[in-house]
Amino acid sequence: MTPLHRRHAAVLSALLLLAGCATPPPARLPLQLTILHTNDHHGRFWTNADGEGGLAARKTVIDRVRAEVAAAGGQVLLLDGGDVNTGVPESDLQDAEPDFKGMVLLGYDAMAVGNHEFDKPPAVLAKQRQWASFPLLSANIYRGGQRAFEPYRIFERGGYRIAVLGLTTDDTAKMVLPDNVRGLTFRKPADEAAQLVPQLRAQADMVIAATHMGHYPDGHRGVNAPGDVEMARAVNGLDLIVGGHSQNPVCMGAENRRNEAYRPGEPCAPDRQNGTWIVQAHEWGKYVGRADFVIDAGKVELKQYALIPVNMKAIGADGKKQPALAGAAIAEDSGVRAFLQPFQQTGHDRLAVPLGEADGAFDGDRARVRRQPTTLGTLIARAMMERTGADLAVINGGGVRDSLPAGRISYRDVLKVQPFSNTVGVLTLTGAELLDWLGAAATMSAGSGGYPQTAGLQWTVTDGRVTEARVGGAPIDPARRYRLSINNFTAIGGDGYPVMRHHPGYVDTGLNDAEVLRAYIAARSPLKLADYAPAAR
Repeated sequence: MTPLHRRHAAVLSALLLLAGCATPPPARLPLQLTILHTNDHHGRFWTNADGEGGLAARKTVIDRVRAEVAAAGGQVLLLDGGDVNTGVPESDLQDAEPDFKGMVLLGYDAMAVGNHEFDKPPAVLAKQRQWASFPLLSANIYRGGQRAFEPYRIFERGGYRIAVLGLTTDDTAKMVLPDNVRGLTFRKPADEAAQLVPQLRAQADMVIAATHMGHYPDGHRGVNAPGDVEMARAVNGLDLIVGGHSQNPVCMGAENRRNEAYRPGEPCAPDRQNGTWIVQAHEWGKYVGRADFVIDAGKVELKQYALIPVNMKAIGADGKKQPALAGAAIAEDSGVRAFLQPFQQTGHDRLAVPLGEADGAFDGDRARVRRQPTTLGTLIARAMMERTGADLAVINGGGVRDSLPAGRISYRDVLKVQPFSNTVGVLTLTGAELLDWLGAAATMSAGSGGYPQTAGLQWTVTDGRVTEARVGGAPIDPARRYRLSINNFTAIGGDGYPVMRHHPGYVDTGLNDAEVLRAYIAARSPLKLADYAPAAR
């Protein structure tokens, strides 16, 4: 077309527009959008002892779904609900470098900032943000009046705009060491969402919250900060919440069965509150959640949902793992496995050195250690008590993260039990002060993480009240001074304990808790399980 012809065409188009004859823009075709999601990875970049999970097999699952969705003309968004850090020694010793870099290989689009992202000093988190080519999102974490993280990111998929808002539990400040969050303020997530969601609705066709707040059925959250259910009820305009923190598969099911009854491979229906779908994919990369949506004419409709087990073993009627898989076997992606192998080998070499032996397994089951005294709780508390020369010791049950095996015990086993690098302290109190402190400890809710595991203490608690307490077999004398060993997390008021770090009788020894346990095991090996039967509470 010559320049003259182009000018004539432009004039004709303008005249047609003025005459109302312009051709309207074509209507957008509906968008098929698949949201893939995980949460609470906790260092599980490699498969476990049963061959379950791992980033290499997760990559295979994600690639298969991407190919299937693309063949049908759809689009995919891959999100995570936070807590990449803490849980497996091979990862912990390497600051979760294999995990964040592995997630880049899997093509994550964004993740929520979890409370465990603050388990290590800020310099480590700064490195992790560089390793991740995807954004770590949180709208409610502030420093000096400004948001410390990117609050949201808007993604384009098939001509549609998808907003992803990040939110972090405001319990974080009491769950980590103060130095790691110094200068940060954790505002209430729902308040931030209430401000931002209307703005995002005006910009995007779908609004998603990637959260690390917890899903508590019907909002029954106990001592926890408000979670996804409460926020969905309070904030209008959210289409989907991709959650984490409570580490449960959100599968309401046709019979509204409880989450803990879910078995790998069963049908799964997400929760829905105030028009908002809420999903969570359990923990540790056991599943990849898949939510298939259609966006059309201003409506966002969920077509189907599933949790895809990543080489998870089937669960029998007795609740135990079976030899068979719950779903089809998933091959590991060779490229991802090859990338991760050196990290796994480095961690293994540093952790495989044996420390000692035990004639039985020391029970650190997460459910039991948060609800009742266990042998491992007694062992840890006794190690603290002996190392510091204290009269008694208390450790919060939530600080015990795994069991110790029967037979050979390695440093890896110890770091799985105590992965947080807390320090052991001594608190000198009068008997009257100690009774008050124990009274507060006795109120810790079962399952909250604060349940007190003890050594050197014999006590009876009735209806949350101490009715009898003895130290070393003798009743506590209100006028006598006692030395109580606790870790620095408990001393700062973690899990709701009284804040004692500024008490004139508190001294932080600087001793690493895992190192204290390691030395105790090495000195006492072989351990006899019967010697650590917990005292009645």
